[in-house]
Amino acid sequence: MHTKEEKTKAFGEFLEVLDTLREKCPWDAKQTNESLRPNTIEEVYELTDALMADDTSNICKELGDVLLHVAFYSKIAEEKGQFDVADVCTRLKEKLIFRHPHIYGNVKADDADQVIQNWEQIKLKEKGGNKSVLAGVPSALPALIKANRIQEKARNVGFDWEEPSQVWEKVKEEIAEVESEIKEGSQEKIEAEFGDLLFAVINAARLHGVDPENALERTNRKFISRFNHIETKAKEMRKNLKDLSLEEMDILWNEAKKMEKEQ
Repeated sequence: MHTKEEKTKAFGEFLEVLDTLREKCPWDAKQTNESLRPNTIEEVYELTDALMADDTSNICKELGDVLLHVAFYSKIAEEKGQFDVADVCTRLKEKLIFRHPHIYGNVKADDADQVIQNWEQIKLKEKGGNKSVLAGVPSALPALIKANRIQEKARNVGFDWEEPSQVWEKVKEEIAEVESEIKEGSQEKIEAEFGDLLFAVINAARLHGVDPENALERTNRKFISRFNHIETKAKEMRKNLKDLSLEEMDILWNEAKKMEKEQ
């Protein structure tokens, strides 16, 4: 691993390259916050893919791409006289110190849960900070991740189930309400009840220490792998998927499951 001096030197050299590209490269020179935004979102998802795959080499590469965007936005702001990357680092340093009084102050925190609870109280007191516990949840977050963050923030101020097992009664209640609305046939109410059910299931996952986004993504990947196996076998039999019976598909699906266990 590198020394602190080597890390600082590498970061400085990276910023020098970015300055040069911004000045001399036609593509880099014309970029704006608006033009970079879609690419930033894509880079974050690519990093997420690498993290899910636990691909160390690719994680390193994708972290570099995300870092490029952080520095690029800072460079654009510097050109406008707003702030630069040093301001970004300084504000982050100050925030980290302020939010860790159990390290830099006299507050006591014996475990991670207590640290998180302290954070929520600190963020409410920050100058220019959130005036509401839930105000810090970005509105643009995907709904599943947003639901989890909402529940986590509510938990940090004491609004939560006393025991994880209690949530299952709520899940059962929401299933019953979905079934009831399906019988009634009101699509708007069915959608509302499905939303309540999904929220309750996300809550259950959280209470049992499972990140629902990661759990669902693992299932997505598992489904894709098994379905790809069905497609491959269908081609080997010179058949289209539509030519296979559901029974034949089930056999191939179970074959894929067996192969996973043997790996």
